[in-house]
Amino acid sequence: MSQSLDRDIAALLADVAQNAILPRYQHLATGDIIAKAADDMVTVADTDAEARLSEALARLLPEAAIVGEEAAHADPAVLDRLGDSLCWIIDPLDGTNNFAAGKPPFGILLALAEKGETVSGWIYDVLSGRLCSAHRGQGAFVNGEPVRARTTGQEPPIAAISLVFLDGGRREAMKAHVAPHYTLVDIPRCAAEQYPRIALGVNDVSIFERTLAWDHAAGVLFVNEAGGKAARPDGGAYRVDRHLEPGLIAAASPALFDDMAARLAEL
Repeated sequence: MSQSLDRDIAALLADVAQNAILPRYQHLATGDIIAKAADDMVTVADTDAEARLSEALARLLPEAAIVGEEAAHADPAVLDRLGDSLCWIIDPLDGTNNFAAGKPPFGILLALAEKGETVSGWIYDVLSGRLCSAHRGQGAFVNGEPVRARTTGQEPPIAAISLVFLDGGRREAMKAHVAPHYTLVDIPRCAAEQYPRIALGVNDVSIFERTLAWDHAAGVLFVNEAGGKAARPDGGAYRVDRHLEPGLIAAASPALFDDMAARLAEL
């Protein structure tokens, strides 16, 4: 990853935040919010941000495919491009439910994948301007400064676990056999916030049932390059071209990952 492209991406994310997202924060009209499915919505900020990002990214790397969350919702055939030689993956406004409710957190998630493997990722906090980035084999960074994953140091460890997408039986098993070993905290309903929390000493571990590429590509790479561990529960690598498979663990250290994986394997 060239430094010039990294600078271009940082400038692009800041520009989209300033011009497509922030002007609409806490100023959405009723018609600016559309329900995509139960408990899932899109706003005019999502669609405007994705259009701006897609247009700019096509200029930066014309040879790369582009898979945006909203484009894929409109045409699922777009998902076939996730395994291309190069592919941009865009979540133009992660945490849309929070944004629509006029509260944080929310952010922009962007990743670049090569034949199904994430090679670069950026996580932009729209309100604070914090930019987390990672490049395969080159480490993780916050606002350009190298960062190493750290645990909270708390005992029991702090776990952010969403039970929303679990069926009833697995939800009850989770409550009975996994939850007692951790201090549970609410999830932010925003992967652009959850992954930094794992690497930056706020949470120790989190589990995800849905693992859609635009939600997880950048964050998984960020945690792993920081020295934590994010992977499938069996330890297998997360691939964006297999993003419909369920189950993902992100942890601030390999040991915390192993502990959670072992507990989940017993369910």
